[in-house]
Amino acid sequence: MSLRIAFDMDGVLADMDGAARRHNGQRSFWKHVDETENFWQSLEEIEPGSVKRISEGATAGRWEVIFLTKRPRSAGETAQIQTQRWLQDRGFPLPSVYVVQGSRGTIAAALDLQVVVDDRPENCLDIIADSKARPILVWRGDAPGIPAAIVKLGVTVVASMEECLELLATESRRAQKRGVVAGLKRLLR
Repeated sequence: MSLRIAFDMDGVLADMDGAARRHNGQRSFWKHVDETENFWQSLEEIEPGSVKRISEGATAGRWEVIFLTKRPRSAGETAQIQTQRWLQDRGFPLPSVYVVQGSRGTIAAALDLQVVVDDRPENCLDIIADSKARPILVWRGDAPGIPAAIVKLGVTVVASMEECLELLATESRRAQKRGVVAGLKRLLR
């Protein structure tokens, strides 16, 4: 059994905060995004090598991976194409990218996702409220800053993509074992 996993882009994989810090104000930053040719391809990876590790995990665990983003347009190619190229350049061939609006939970339900990795607590709450998917919150800040409701509602919190990918690999192995056991049970009936 393979896992169907979605990864958010900005704040999980791509360093949007670093790009924003290089600009004086939020208004000037979004103007910069809008006017910069293929801006979304220029971002740095937050944890270098994590996109490649997602690809390796997907291959080993037979995961179906989708990348989600709410990126607005910028000059040049569409946000979707820029994001696909960004992922390919970092080691994930043939990425499925959805530029979306609305509740991550509704999206998770519509795409029948099992896991959604995000950096925003409100998106994780949407996932719990509107889908059967398991939200994983990548929280790189101090642990006391995590909203209490997040932990109480069962959101899995990790401090890095490395920790997230280890967790997903473990879950993938468990799912494969459950699939083998279920298959054996059907054969023995």
